[in-house]
Amino acid sequence: MSSIQERPSKRQRTIKTGHDLDTVDFETSEDVEVCPTFDAMNLNENLLRGIYSYGFEKPSAIQQRSIRPIVKGRDVIAQAQSGTGKTATFSIAMLQKLDTNIRETQALVLSPTRELAQQIQKVVLAIGDFMNVQCHACIGGTSTGEDMRKLDYGQHIVSGTPGRVIDMINRRSLRMY
Repeated sequence: MSSIQERPSKRQRTIKTGHDLDTVDFETSEDVEVCPTFDAMNLNENLLRGIYSYGFEKPSAIQQRSIRPIVKGRDVIAQAQSGTGKTATFSIAMLQKLDTNIRETQALVLSPTRELAQQIQKVVLAIGDFMNVQCHACIGGTSTGEDMRKLDYGQHIVSGTPGRVIDMINRRSLRMY
């Protein structure tokens, strides 16, 4: 079951997805807008270039319902099965909100594992390729000196594990804009 929730009122819907005709259950707020294409989301042109070069042709169900509310600053709880595009969903929203002229950390993503933090970094860098975005994975098992050097250089987005992120905050290397 896939579900996307925003706080206010909720409704249940069953839809047929275009490509596989599987039944997908959604629990959404009444006013959730469905954007059938990435172009309909009013995204930055360079971000759109990155999305399409990454291989996306059209947004998945969770992306159609979550990206715009996140970009608008709404509180969103989005759940879906593996492989449905959740990482790309929040990555696209983060990248849309980013000001690449400011070389400071503007977004922090915490992950329970080093592997997930690295995967998120790779997705952000790939989708944000045409935006010249800087993203660093702060994870245990790597050089703290290298983390400090990268953070001092300026990273728009940091993807990391809690232990290393706290260490970088305590060392005053990680500061949020």
